[in-house]
Amino acid sequence: MIKNTTPLSLAEAKEYIQSTDEENSKIKEFINNFSKLDSSKAKELRKKLEDLDLLKLKSDNISKLIDLLPENKAELNKIFIDINLEEDETTKIINTIKEFL
Repeated sequence: MIKNTTPLSLAEAKEYIQSTDEENSKIKEFINNFSKLDSSKAKELRKKLEDLDLLKLKSDNISKLIDLLPENKAELNKIFIDINLEEDETTKIINTIKEFL
C-alpha cells in the first residue's frame, strides 16, 4: 500500500527496505552500489538544500541532487534541463553539495 508520494533519494529510500528476505537484501545491495551518501547525510543535505529557499528547487530535484551530487555547473545543468537557474542559485546549490563530498 502506498502511504506517501514524497520523492526520496536512494540513500533515504534504503532505510525503508527491510532486509529480512533475500530479495530485499539484493535491493539494498543495489542501492549501496549507486548511493554516494548514507541516509543521515542525505537527510542533512536535503535539509540544507531546502533551507536555501530557492523557488525553482523542488523536492524531486533535491532527490536527484542527492543521488548524483553534481560538482560543477555543467553537471548541475544536466539535472535542471527545463529550468534556467540564475548564477547565484547555481553557486548556492554547488557550494551546499560540496560540503558533503
